[in-house]
Amino acid sequence: MSTIEIETMSHLSTLQSSSDFLSTTTIIALTIFFSLLCACIIIGHLLEENRWANESITALLLGLCAGAVVLLASKGNSSKILVFSEDLFFLYLLPPIIFNAGFQVKKKQFFKNFTIILMFGIFGTVISFCLISVGAFLLFNRIGVTSLNTQDYLAVGAILSATDTVCTLQAGLLSAFIIKTLYFGRHSTDREVALMMIMAYLSYMLAELLNLSGILTVFFCGIVMSHYTWHNVTQSSRITTKHAFATMSFIAETFIFLYVGMDALDIDKWKASSASAGTFIAVSSTLFALVLVGRAAFVYPLANFINCIRKRDGSNIAFRKQFIMWWAGLMRGAVTIALSYNQFSNSDDEDTQDSALMITSTIIVVLFSTVVFGSITKPLIEAVLLRHAKPNVSDATDIPSLDDLRLMFIENGEPSDMGAGPRRSSLRLLLTHPTWTVHYLWRKFDDRFMRPVFGGRGFVPFVPGSPTGASDEASRT
Repeated sequence: MSTIEIETMSHLSTLQSSSDFLSTTTIIALTIFFSLLCACIIIGHLLEENRWANESITALLLGLCAGAVVLLASKGNSSKILVFSEDLFFLYLLPPIIFNAGFQVKKKQFFKNFTIILMFGIFGTVISFCLISVGAFLLFNRIGVTSLNTQDYLAVGAILSATDTVCTLQAGLLSAFIIKTLYFGRHSTDREVALMMIMAYLSYMLAELLNLSGILTVFFCGIVMSHYTWHNVTQSSRITTKHAFATMSFIAETFIFLYVGMDALDIDKWKASSASAGTFIAVSSTLFALVLVGRAAFVYPLANFINCIRKRDGSNIAFRKQFIMWWAGLMRGAVTIALSYNQFSNSDDEDTQDSALMITSTIIVVLFSTVVFGSITKPLIEAVLLRHAKPNVSDATDIPSLDDLRLMFIENGEPSDMGAGPRRSSLRLLLTHPTWTVHYLWRKFDDRFMRPVFGGRGFVPFVPGSPTGASDEASRT
C-alpha cells in the first residue's frame, strides 16, 4: 500500500471520528440545552404572576441544577455540557437583546431623562470605577491575593462598573433611507424584515471593527430604526419585526442565564484556583461590597445634585427613587462573567491560581446578585414606590407639544395669544427648561431635515400598497 493511500485513509478515519464526535456529544448537549430552554419558558409562564421569581432566575437555577446533575453523573470529573465562549456570547447572544431594548424603549421617557442618564453613565461610571479599583488594590493584599498587577486591578474596576457611552447610528439611518427609497414591501415583506435584521447586526459588527462600543451602537440603532425605518415598512412587516425582535431577544436572554448557570459548576475552574472556602467567601464578599459602595457613591450625590438644579421644575428625584436606582443597579449578569473570562482566562502570569480565583469569585457575585437581588426587586418596588405613587401622567403630556413650545419661544412672524413682547433668548430657555428646549429644537430639525429624507411617522411618500397608500385608498372609497 502506497504512502498516499495510507495518508488518505488516516485523513478519512480522522474525519469519521470527528463526525462521530459531533453526532454524539455535541448533539446530545444541544438537545439537553434546548430541552432546558423549553422548560424555562414553560416554568416562566407558570410563574408569571409570582412576585419573587422570573424567567431569568428560573433559567439560572435550572442551569445550576443541570450542571449539578452532570457533575454527579460524571462522578465529579466534569460538569461541562457546553463550554462558555466569549465569541458566542458577544457576537450572537448579546446583540439581539440590546437591539430589542433600544427598539422597544419608550423614546419620550428616555430622551426626557437623557441628561440624567448621560450624567450617571459618564460621571457615575468614573466614580464607581475608581472606588472599586482602589478598594480591590487595598483589600486584596490583606486577603492573600498578591499576584495581581495594576492592570488587573483596573480591569476589576472596569468589569464591575457600567459601560461607556460611545455609539454610531449610520446603519439605522441607512436602513431607513434604503427602505423608504426602494420600498421593498411593494414586492416582498420578507426583504424588508431581512434588511432590518441584517443592518441592525451590521451596526454592531462595524462598531466592534472600529473598536467602539458595540453594545450602545446596536442600542441606539434600535432607537433609530423604531423612529424612522419601522414607519417605512408595510403593516405586516411592522407586526413581524416587532414580534421577531422580541422573540429573538427573549430566547437569547434565557439562553444566556441558562448558560451561566451551567458554567458556574465547571469543576476545572474551581480546582485551578486551589483556594479555600474562606478565601472564596472573602474575595466574593469584598467584590460585592465594593459594588455596593461604588454605586452608592455616585447615585446619591448625583441625584441630589440634579435635585438642586431642578428645584424650579419641582421634579426632584425622591429618596425612594434614589434607593431603587441604587438597588436595581446592583445586579451583575453575563457581561460581567464574559469580561472576567476575557481578562483573567488569557492571563500570562505564572501564578494562574489568583486569575482562576477572580473568575470564580465573579461568578459567585453574579449568581448571588441575580438570584437574591433579582427576586427581591419586584416586591421592593411595589412596597417602596407603588404604594406612594402619584397618579400617572400620560406620555403625551410629559413633554409639551410643538405649539406649546412655540408659545414659550414667541417666534418672529407668528401670532401669539400672549400679546406682543420681546422674543425670549434660546440660551435662556435652554438654561431654564433644558429638556423642553432641546426637544423643541430637535423636533424642528427632525421634521424639516431628517424625516423628509429618512421617513418616519407622517413622512412616508404615497406608494400604492404601502401603509400610507392603503389608508389613503381606503379613505377615498
